[in-house]
Amino acid sequence: MFATLTEAQRKRVEGALDTVPYAKLLGIQLEDVVEGRSVLTMRVRADLKQNHGVVHGGAIASLIDSAMAFAIIPLLSDNERTTTVDLTIHYLRPLTEGVAKSSARVVRAGRRVIVVAAEVLDHNEKLVATAVSTYLRLTPDAD
Repeated sequence: MFATLTEAQRKRVEGALDTVPYAKLLGIQLEDVVEGRSVLTMRVRADLKQNHGVVHGGAIASLIDSAMAFAIIPLLSDNERTTTVDLTIHYLRPLTEGVAKSSARVVRAGRRVIVVAAEVLDHNEKLVATAVSTYLRLTPDAD
């Protein structure tokens, strides 16, 4: 993990991982990050499920959004951060057990806008959801 990242990129990724209490609450784990790509996992737990025994769509969305953010982090300058502008998810099959894995990749990193795609697989490697998102680069001098 982090093998191709610079020391500065690695520290930023590790710092981000340590400062996201919501990800810890959901049990999201970082598996791999390289420039423009990441893989995160989340173990299915009873408290992440809705009343029909299926993982809540919001938990899946959070896994996706987190994977996308970690794919972006190594591409940012020291003074940059990002925020999600939109997130479109297509839920394709119910997630009920095991470990969900979200893989994200940057499709295009422009000067102001970054487009990212992701997918979620279940423990049998079956596609659970696909997503696309737009992030806005934020700098201290931006409006």
